[in-house]
Amino acid sequence: MHAFLISFGVIFVAELGDKSQLMALAFATRFKAWQVLVGITVATGLIHGASVAIGRLVADHLPTRGITIVGGIAFLAFAAWTLRGDKLDEDDEQAAEGAGRKGTIATITAIGLTFMLAELGDKTMLATITLATREGAFGTWLGSTVGMVAADGLAIVVGQQLGTRLPERVVRIGAAVLFVIFGIILILDGVLT
Repeated sequence: MHAFLISFGVIFVAELGDKSQLMALAFATRFKAWQVLVGITVATGLIHGASVAIGRLVADHLPTRGITIVGGIAFLAFAAWTLRGDKLDEDDEQAAEGAGRKGTIATITAIGLTFMLAELGDKTMLATITLATREGAFGTWLGSTVGMVAADGLAIVVGQQLGTRLPERVVRIGAAVLFVIFGIILILDGVLT
C-alpha cells in the first residue's frame, strides 16, 4: 500500500502542468473524454510497466544506499525540470490533430500511441523508474499509472476552469517544492542509513 500511495502522489504531482497533461487537454477538445481516458490509461500502463521493470532491474544490481542518494538527486533534478515548465510544440499539436476520426478503436489507438511516444524519457517515466528502485513493483506500477491517469483526467474534466483560476506558475512551483522535499528525504535516508 505504501508503494501505491507514494507513487500515486509523486506521479500525480509530477504530471501537473506536464506536456502529456497538456496533450490530454488538447485531445479532449477533439475527441470524446472516455476515448482519451482509455487511450491514456493503456499507454500509461504500458510505459509505467516498462519503467518499473527497469527500476527493479537497476535495484537488483546496484547497492541500495547509492540508489537512494541518486534517486534523491534525480528528484531535485525533476524539481528544476518542473520549474522550467512544458509546452506543446508544433509536432505535439499536429499529433493531436492527426489522431483521426476513423472510428473508436482507431481513435483510442492513435491517442495511446501518441501519448506513449510523448512519455518516453519524460520526467514521470523517470520518476517511476526511480520509485521502483525502492518500492514494491506492483504498487509502484499501479500507483504511478492511477496517479497519471487521475492528473490527466483532471486536465480533461476541469483543466480549462482551473487554468483560468490557478496560474500555471503556482502549479509549477508547488510541484517543484514537493519534488525538492522528496529529494531531500531520499538523500538524507541514503546518507544516514
